[in-house]
Amino acid sequence: MLEYDGSPPLAGSQLQKNAPSIQRELETALYKLTGERPRVAFAGRTDAGVHARGQVAAFTTASTLATDVFVRGLNAWLPAEIAVRRALEVAEGFDPRRHAASRTYRYTIYNGPARSPLWRAWAWHVAEPLDAAAMRAAATELVGEHDFAAFSRREGVRTVRCVRRCQVAHRGHLVTVEIEANAFLRQQVRRTVGALVQVGSGRLSLAGFRRLLRPAEAGSAGPLAPAHGLCLLRVSYPDLDLGEGDALL
Repeated sequence: MLEYDGSPPLAGSQLQKNAPSIQRELETALYKLTGERPRVAFAGRTDAGVHARGQVAAFTTASTLATDVFVRGLNAWLPAEIAVRRALEVAEGFDPRRHAASRTYRYTIYNGPARSPLWRAWAWHVAEPLDAAAMRAAATELVGEHDFAAFSRREGVRTVRCVRRCQVAHRGHLVTVEIEANAFLRQQVRRTVGALVQVGSGRLSLAGFRRLLRPAEAGSAGPLAPAHGLCLLRVSYPDLDLGEGDALL
């Protein structure tokens, strides 16, 4: 299980031709530790700027190193922005993406008139006051199986997904949106947050938000929330206990 700060210069989780990525750094560390060049698979793709507390990565190795040695060894070679939090052996053929039961993301908004330098890499600064109660009411509309075409890039893929929960919390200047689903469309969480902020600011009514879940009537969900406010908290599996991915956040 990986934790990382996805801020630049990292260009996302997947391999990039001319830029550092989580996959490149992890595969390089594996080579330095084992002498092997395994290809790493992730539970979910994260774009440039997106962080993770509980990303799951899997690879095949002939190494006989114990899992705790893997954790210490990889962390010795990985850059400061990336850390292995836990390692365990899994059955051959385990696919971290296909075998996942659900994924949970948290989006953080810093809602105050002045920006916060301490939160600049981890939260979207929204200066205008947000009505968290209105956002919470809209978030409940997302729970269940819906067609989320309005919340995606419309890339010709099936757009029906099942959201298990979507919760909005407000504490001090921080507004957080936590959403769990069986799977997500590309940019679905960021477009969802963009629409919820529209509701919280009064620019989008609850009725208008509901229409976004009716693709025949809906246009685009509106603004795309910046990547740096998004964090992959955890990935859940039916028969695999990875522990919590959000203990410190």
